[in-house]
Amino acid sequence: MAMTKYPGMRGMVLGATLAAALTGAAQAQKKYDPGATDTEIKLGNIEAYSGPASAYGVIGTTEGAYFKMINDQGGINGRKINFISYDDGYSPPKTVEQARKLVESDEVLALFNPLGTPTNMSIIKYMNAKKVPHLFIAAGGTMFGNHKLYPWSMGWQPNYQSEGRIYAKYVLANYPNAKIGILSANDDFGKDSLKGFKDGLGDKAKSLIIAETTYENGEPTVDSQILKLKASGADMFVNFSTPKFAAMAIKKVAEVGWKPVQILHSVSLSVGAVLKPAGFENARGIVTAGYSKDPDDPAFKDDSGVRNWNAFMDKYMPGADKHNSNYVYGYSAAQTMVAVLKKCGDNLTRDNVMKQAASLDLPLEMLLPGITLTTGPTDFFPLKQMQLMKFDGERWERFGPVLKGEVTLD
Repeated sequence: MAMTKYPGMRGMVLGATLAAALTGAAQAQKKYDPGATDTEIKLGNIEAYSGPASAYGVIGTTEGAYFKMINDQGGINGRKINFISYDDGYSPPKTVEQARKLVESDEVLALFNPLGTPTNMSIIKYMNAKKVPHLFIAAGGTMFGNHKLYPWSMGWQPNYQSEGRIYAKYVLANYPNAKIGILSANDDFGKDSLKGFKDGLGDKAKSLIIAETTYENGEPTVDSQILKLKASGADMFVNFSTPKFAAMAIKKVAEVGWKPVQILHSVSLSVGAVLKPAGFENARGIVTAGYSKDPDDPAFKDDSGVRNWNAFMDKYMPGADKHNSNYVYGYSAAQTMVAVLKKCGDNLTRDNVMKQAASLDLPLEMLLPGITLTTGPTDFFPLKQMQLMKFDGERWERFGPVLKGEVTLD
């Protein structure tokens, strides 16, 4: 039987084959893990909207507003960010519950900027076992930069040991005979900060530090701790506390007539959330270290980054207290995450998210001059530099050079 020839058949077959190949190539270029599709990127977040660290809650609110702005502008490579943020009340058991919900029920692509050292320590092994990016943690625990032990976790802000060493350098250079009293949180945040400070003082730590006391996150006040430190005869007060307790401590120091030189941890440098409730006059002269621009600083009145931040705040956070530095923090952290997602392109796998997060060189617009966010395959400490500042009764005034504290990974 003779075969009937269809002249167009070969072309049709070739065309179909070519179309299939092109479709397959396009699909091959797009790689997704749970939490990512052609239209959406799911990011999880855990914040202390309630509890003893609720002053930080505005960070999560700011990040949600920033992602809304990005979505309004068309999203990232055509995909909208679905930002799912839960409250843990700064309670580690609740953090574990919320992390499991985000990973196993919501199926987020990554966990972004979850708050707190003790809270993140409670989930770090889980996140690494699940191989879900645990990114730009809102805490400075040194372990969050341990890429060998925790390859799926990465901090964001300067780590606490490094910051403690910076204060130690300041003390040794300016107050070599100080009698130091220290208040710190009895958790991983406080212990890490204290270790860096003592390591920085070196052999002089034992002679300079004459009194130490701690607080628990559930305590109603730190009055007894302040009275103890004053009674020790200390003439320098090192305050390694979170906002609520830092404000109470500063206020109590003034109430009891104690007039030490005061050093305040950067986690509590917010003028609106800490110094205002503590009393501006009570906070005058306090020294801290920072890495972000203060929108109230006259030096930045014509700064393009501050202008952009103000425009964002006016449109997406109307009525918010612009004196609260946590709004700047949330803005910059969200910018970092957006940069990573843009670098991922259409390869939105969890492995690639970590790969891109570990290859950053970002001069974020709200970082102080001379400070740049950088990471590498063996560098999981994005922000490493800080500058000392003193409170003049109204705002922080920067002084001295940009500093970097050494980090020791155990």
